[in-house]
Amino acid sequence: MCNCSLLILAALAVPVFAQGDLQSTILAKERAELECLRKGDVKAFADFLADDAVFVDAHGAASKAVVVKNVSDFHLQEFTIEDVRLVPLSSKSGILIYTITESGTSHGKTFSAKVHISATWVDRDGKWVCLFGQETREK
Repeated sequence: MCNCSLLILAALAVPVFAQGDLQSTILAKERAELECLRKGDVKAFADFLADDAVFVDAHGAASKAVVVKNVSDFHLQEFTIEDVRLVPLSSKSGILIYTITESGTSHGKTFSAKVHISATWVDRDGKWVCLFGQETREK
């Protein structure tokens, strides 16, 4: 193999490695955010959300303030994350796509659900925050 081929292979390997690092970083932030809901720590959960964040579900679009208010009586007991994918947007942002199977309580009622989620995360001045989230509950 000539040196040109080695350089091309090395150049191609860097984005793949970087994408894996990006996915690991964003997935860790997403899991930490979900752990806040499991622990009932709404303030810590809110700290993961960008102030200008927008979230969409079957009820429509909601701001950070609305989401934080709505999760004040929402507690995850268990959750598993499957089928994780990442759409990189830059070296410091990406859309995490996954399916969560979850159970817990919401406004005094127990629930269990399978939900398809996409979450856009961005590194803003060294702090990773969720800028956009979308949830579709599986029927």
